[in-house]
Amino acid sequence: MKLTDFDYVLPPELIARYPLEDREDSRLLVLDRKTKSFEDHLFTELPHFLKSGDVLVLNKTRVIPARLVGKRETTGANIEIFLLRELARDDSGVTWQTLAKPAKKVVVGEWYVFSDTFRCTVESAGEEGVRTVRFPLGAEAFDRELANVGHTPLPPYLQREDESSDRERYQTVFAEVAGAVAAPTAGLHFTEEMLNRISEQGVEIVTILLHTGLGTFRPVEVSNIEDHEMHEEYFEISEETSSAINLAKQQGRRVIAVGTTSVRTLESSAHEGVLQAGAGWSKLFIYPPYKFQIVDALFTNFHMPKSTLLMMISALAGREFILDAYQHAVASGYRFFSYGDAMLIL
Repeated sequence: MKLTDFDYVLPPELIARYPLEDREDSRLLVLDRKTKSFEDHLFTELPHFLKSGDVLVLNKTRVIPARLVGKRETTGANIEIFLLRELARDDSGVTWQTLAKPAKKVVVGEWYVFSDTFRCTVESAGEEGVRTVRFPLGAEAFDRELANVGHTPLPPYLQREDESSDRERYQTVFAEVAGAVAAPTAGLHFTEEMLNRISEQGVEIVTILLHTGLGTFRPVEVSNIEDHEMHEEYFEISEETSSAINLAKQQGRRVIAVGTTSVRTLESSAHEGVLQAGAGWSKLFIYPPYKFQIVDALFTNFHMPKSTLLMMISALAGREFILDAYQHAVASGYRFFSYGDAMLIL
């Protein structure tokens, strides 16, 4: 399929640059794959579309302050380091794979300073601005300094600097395990109260872990989407979660993923319709046609034109149906992307 098959026109003013005051105040566009119809609702109405016995799957990853703004020690030139993946940590230091900006100013052997007590040196250079850097701090000291100095890694399309409120709002209320460099944004809508409401009506809530990285948001730069290669993202599925989901599948109950990261995790670990527990790295690229083994329904945000996420939901619901729903959302003034409104695909 062609990249242009997944394009749509989005007025810039529909990009939600800030979250709503209340997490639950978003709108919800509900899609029915059987009837090829969609209806406007509110997120607070979500429990009406769930039923006892459903399994709701949440991604418990926690976003780290992955964006570091500093200076080149030798010249004082401004640089930016974006943490991608932790490679190693011991008592002498912590090593990360990063993206450097501007890459030509971040060279092997030099030091880059982010505060009086936080700096790194470049150990190796790769393609497209990738740099391996080492922070000469023990693990606990590194985590403490990163929390103090790092910035919330907001998506570039928000076109603003992060603010103190983003530390809390660009994080789900069920985030547990630090390691993501981008939020699993579908989960941002949920409050503890909403999760309690859902649980009380008999919906089983389970968690998986996928540390969201650039693989999820890296732009597709090839005309034939089959030629696109995903970056790896780390995931974990517990025995408890796999058992609950496999039992639901055996009994004909629905598995509803919250977010495309949950979809990628579940489908990456499926073998002949059975979910495998364990940990690994996913490079799974889901696009039409794709036969889903685990996921029956999806709660998600609205995604960027020509993105792998738009391709994934098109595989679930059909490309033309999704683009029709997106056209309706644009015409109806829905708020788009990370801090925007939501969609439920049934």
